[in-house]
Amino acid sequence: MNSIIHLENIQKSYFMGKMELKVLKGISLDILKNEYVALMGPSGSGKSTLMNIIGCLDSPTHGKYILNGKDVSKMEDNDLADVRNKEIGFVFQQFNLLPRLTALENVALPLIYSGMGKKERIEKAKHFLGIVNLSDRSHHKPNELSGGQCQRVAIARALVNDPSLILADEPTGNLDTSTSEEIMEIFGKIHAGGNTVVLVTHETDIANHARRIIRLRDGIIESDKARENLLQQV
Repeated sequence: MNSIIHLENIQKSYFMGKMELKVLKGISLDILKNEYVALMGPSGSGKSTLMNIIGCLDSPTHGKYILNGKDVSKMEDNDLADVRNKEIGFVFQQFNLLPRLTALENVALPLIYSGMGKKERIEKAKHFLGIVNLSDRSHHKPNELSGGQCQRVAIARALVNDPSLILADEPTGNLDTSTSEEIMEIFGKIHAGGNTVVLVTHETDIANHARRIIRLRDGIIESDKARENLLQQV
């Protein structure tokens, strides 16, 4: 099985004094290369915690996580930071752009940490701004861009390091319906180009763009179905 993500009995607890709060209660799943997966679940289901573990922003209390052939479940913070930079492209609801940098500079930022030279960084950042149709806004700062344009800059930044995985957390949460559809079309093109996309959302219409929908409830997987199977049930 050509898994990019392999989770084996992932558990996550938080401790408040002697009290243990079990958030994830044994998650096992595989996500294959070039899959397009939506993670769904109500508030308190554990989907945000699972996203943080998949994104190497947090580590499980128990269990094994293999990301693109590497066991990241026991890595220290510095090693996890290196994995995040090389393997994962993040797209967040709040865009997380640096306000004093232009769109081009924001996209190029991850390449600084990877040690790429300035000329190559700029050329690569221009290329990915072109992919999200923002070449004409490359020298604008975030406050000069619409919400949808800011999210497209964030998507270009997520792609610029050629990551193994694109992880999007509520990427349309701050956008109107029309702009949300435009952003989801871009994710569809990214997937069609060979990327693995994992989308975290509470909106059914957004999740329906994915090819597989995994629903969490109370820290366990409630259902895991391919999109075509869901369509057959309607």
